Amino acid sequence: MNSGQRRDDLRRLVDALPDDKIEAAQTLLELLLIESSKLSDEKLVRHLSLLESIIDSLPDAVLAVDREGKVVVWNRAVEEMTGVKKEEMLGRGEYAYAVPFFGKQRPLLVNFLLGNGKEGEQVYEKIERKGHILIGEGFAPFPRGGSGLYFLTFAAPVRDEKGNLLGAVQCIRDISERKKMEEELRWGSTHDTLTGLYNRAFFEEQLRQLEKCQCLPVSLVFCDLDGLKVVNDMLGHEQGDELLRRAGKVIASCVRSSDVVARLGGDEFAVILPQTDRKKADEVAKRIIEAVEMDNVRHPDLPLSISVGVATAKDASRPLREVYKEADDAMYVNKLASGRDPRGAVIRTLKEVLAEKEFHNTERMKDVACKLGEAVGLSREQMDSLRLLVDVHDIGKLVIPDHILFKPGPLTAEEMKQIRRHPEVGYRIALSSGELAPIAPLILQHHEWWDGRGYPQGLRGNEIHILSRILAIADAYDAMTSDRPYRPALTSQEAHEELRKGAGSQFDPELVQIFLKL
Repeated sequence: MNSGQRRDDLRRLVDALPDDKIEAAQTLLELLLIESSKLSDEKLVRHLSLLESIIDSLPDAVLAVDREGKVVVWNRAVEEMTGVKKEEMLGRGEYAYAVPFFGKQRPLLVNFLLGNGKEGEQVYEKIERKGHILIGEGFAPFPRGGSGLYFLTFAAPVRDEKGNLLGAVQCIRDISERKKMEEELRWGSTHDTLTGLYNRAFFEEQLRQLEKCQCLPVSLVFCDLDGLKVVNDMLGHEQGDELLRRAGKVIASCVRSSDVVARLGGDEFAVILPQTDRKKADEVAKRIIEAVEMDNVRHPDLPLSISVGVATAKDASRPLREVYKEADDAMYVNKLASGRDPRGAVIRTLKEVLAEKEFHNTERMKDVACKLGEAVGLSREQMDSLRLLVDVHDIGKLVIPDHILFKPGPLTAEEMKQIRRHPEVGYRIALSSGELAPIAPLILQHHEWWDGRGYPQGLRGNEIHILSRILAIADAYDAMTSDRPYRPALTSQEAHEELRKGAGSQFDPELVQIFLKL
């Protein structure tokens, strides 16, 4: 077998290198250099053809160079990875095989094994040796049509049976997806997925690190998003999440990129300001408040309100945990001292949303209810509660789909079940608001019947609060005298007759009599 044929056979045999089991290269070369003389030409060609088919079907890119650093292996996977065909690369040396990966001629791991190219180590993030195998990781910017890829690569020397170095072989595996997943996991372990800010775990770790390095002064800014629970309950968590994202952007826009902005959980945010004294920290707090006002100009439909507190550690005389608590306390003092009730603004907005989902004439209904309330001698405080109750008694309907609320025909049993949930939903919403909490039980009771057949608690008679009993009459009267998708409005006389029929069953009979006299 002449030398040219040997080189050709060497190329085919190394092409059979299996996946990352690089040790097999030695066996394959020995088969060519030592055993080939024992095989007939026909068997050798058949054997080499089979091996070449196997290596070309491997998913990993495989290349090999001879002792002079010239390419003798360039399999199909490396062709697909680089866009360079085997015919263009075989026989080329002087690091030409690195160009499709790095855009320039530079050593690869195979060259390290041949005793040269150590200056190319900078292209690898890490290199380690396991026995005679070199393992490296890095990023190549030119493969995959220029989109680049992260790779894991193995390289091993190839020797004959006497230990003479014949060349080196290298497998290259695309691990971009793995790297992406690792990066996502790493990012998720330190960030809040909703806002993109750092999370509590990272925030607390940064506090520990700052205590160790004594990077003083350190200031903390605590922020609390007001009215989040009300928005979640009334408009749903999507609107609440959007409010949190807006809050996070506003806060982050007011600090340096080197500062740590974190969402601690729920409606709480915090900022770590290293090397920042109290005066500068107060300026940050002022910027946040001003930024909130500017944000609300762009979002008048759902105002953002943030309470802010600041504390500073001037020296190492007290731990940052104490400064943490001081900033938290200052934030709550700011919430009380500001004189603003952000929930009131939110509730006003939500009442407007409710008006779009109701058929009631709220002002007319309020007039009817108040006249009845005055007739039975309600106090001023009770009248105030009654007016508020009329405004928001159906606030639980915000969670009911429009196709049920505006359905022109009879409701199914399941649809009726959803409708009957609205007093309980309204009750929970009201409890979450300082403004509405006092009337929450009244909202819960406004569909109870005098004879106990109402819902959701089955109360009867005087167990039902008088304001809820008054509301039930005003509600029914307004509903009957208003057009609905499933029927036209009744006349006042027809509505009076229906109230008489319901007296003693659905309605308080004494209140009905007083109402009819009005």
